[in-house]
Amino acid sequence: MLAHRGLAIDAPENTLLAFLKALALGAQYLETDVHASKDGVAVLSHDPNLLRVAGHKVRVSELTLAQLREIDLGSGQTVNTLAEALEAFPDVRFNIDIKSLDAARPAAMAILAAHATNRVLITSFNARRRHAAVSLLPGVASSPAPGQIVLALIGAKLGLPPVVRFAFRHVSAVQVPVRGAGFRIATRRVISRFHAAGMEVHIWTVNDVATMKRLLDLGVDGMFTDRIDLALGLETPQT
Repeated sequence: MLAHRGLAIDAPENTLLAFLKALALGAQYLETDVHASKDGVAVLSHDPNLLRVAGHKVRVSELTLAQLREIDLGSGQTVNTLAEALEAFPDVRFNIDIKSLDAARPAAMAILAAHATNRVLITSFNARRRHAAVSLLPGVASSPAPGQIVLALIGAKLGLPPVVRFAFRHVSAVQVPVRGAGFRIATRRVISRFHAAGMEVHIWTVNDVATMKRLLDLGVDGMFTDRIDLALGLETPQT
């Protein structure tokens, strides 16, 4: 199970406190999002602006790191850098979503400086952003961009394994919602065919236990969840 932005029940999302709360319950994987500050530092933020999390309309990219440090997110937390998260939790694996093109290089540099290439997975909804980060991190795990996923889904639905393998070349895991592109993705057949292509299958974002159990029964390898407190312990024991 991947703790989506940490555990943000009693802590602001994407903060060290939210991550600590998830890890304290036994989480082993953290999901986070990266934008770049005005002075080119990779900082943890899902949204491009601070309106939802702090009531400020300003964009993350319009403030320097020093200015972002002054933003009160609640519970004594402020905006953290990717470097701080990697340093604070040196044994934890991170799933990192590159949210802006200008964040790709700073994120990669933070990962390299922390010697963390082997414990991160890079993803993005944008192929250019994803490539910009991955190209600087030789050997890093990554998930495919949307265009690759659509091609793989077509191949899986039509029973064309070579198409699935071609779509997923050079990636490690596919991360998809339960439904997308007008049809159901998380089916036993699709999951099985993605597995046959050597992929782990991660589903986002699942917050109710009944759905988690159903997806595990279908064979998914992981799920993103805002409720890691409910999800831990549901995984099928490894033998």
